[in-house]
Amino acid sequence: MTDSTQQNSISLAIPPHLGGLRLDVALQTMLPEHSRSRLQAWIKEGLVTLENAPTTAKCKVWGGEQVNITPPKNLQENAFKPENIPLDIVYEDDELLVINKPAGLVVHPAAGNWSGTLLNALLFYAPKLADIPRCGIVHRLDKDTSGLLVVAKTLEAQTSLVRQLQARTVKREYRAIVWGQLWRNGTVNQPIGRHSHARTKMAVSRTGKPAITHYEILERFGVNTYVRCNLETGRTHQIRVHMQYLKAPMLGDPLYGIGNIIPHKHMTQTLRDAVDGFHRQALHAIKLGLIHPKTGEAMEWQIELADDMRALLEAMRHEDLPEDELEPFDFGVDENGLYVGGDDDLYDDEEFEDDEDEV
Repeated sequence: MTDSTQQNSISLAIPPHLGGLRLDVALQTMLPEHSRSRLQAWIKEGLVTLENAPTTAKCKVWGGEQVNITPPKNLQENAFKPENIPLDIVYEDDELLVINKPAGLVVHPAAGNWSGTLLNALLFYAPKLADIPRCGIVHRLDKDTSGLLVVAKTLEAQTSLVRQLQARTVKREYRAIVWGQLWRNGTVNQPIGRHSHARTKMAVSRTGKPAITHYEILERFGVNTYVRCNLETGRTHQIRVHMQYLKAPMLGDPLYGIGNIIPHKHMTQTLRDAVDGFHRQALHAIKLGLIHPKTGEAMEWQIELADDMRALLEAMRHEDLPEDELEPFDFGVDENGLYVGGDDDLYDDEEFEDDEDEV
């Protein structure tokens, strides 16, 4: 493989051992600093040629082909530039960095968010992370999901953490506030794949990848339920999709929520104000457990609930719980239990790709 950069271009020869793969998969293997979704976007925009001809992400390569990439100007400079963004560090040693990510912070640069990300903050805080693929990021949280996220500080630690994620041994507990009243604990074991027609969504799909979410009711309110969710797998938007599948969509969720059909008539003015002022999905990664890559020690961290979710819960706790079970609300879902709200392109959701742990 040769890699020469001239006038912001990249020239590559596909090595024989990557023969038989899709072009986007082969390129992501060769260029781990770029996400597959970013490479797919470049291919679609005509910025990638195969043997000097336009191509597609799904095109099979067989080894030896010449690939030329012309990234959009300023993307590489902005995407991987250190920025002095404060980090809430929960734990750090020579191998690991555990961070409490605030809502609103994108984890990895992507379309529409080429700067101001967690990756930019990591490069400022620990410049040596530039030598590690994706600056040590091994899993992600959505832009508007808050809570715990682990970063590897060495290649060995990154390899170990990726293997633990693949083996489903990383423990991840989330807290969520959903619409409606759930009446029993349970497990959603439904595969998740890309939505059939909405570009930015995932959905329960027979052709999707296995996805398992365990949920437990913590508190039940008049029109909402506070739940604990434990991930057994880590599919894109997993908890958000599985809660929607239960017809208990997450409060504040722009993609899988209930849009503007909030059941105001069942709420006091105080709760209406609290809900109307909550502008993200009510999801928080509260606990993280893993095996230390170097010592083999089992480690676990737990943080407090995010301030905005705590305030929302307090408003709900002052509501009177109805004596009888309420009729299920009509949340405008289709025959598959999927909300068919407004235009997906209205939402600047963080770009995602298959097998990213993004909930």
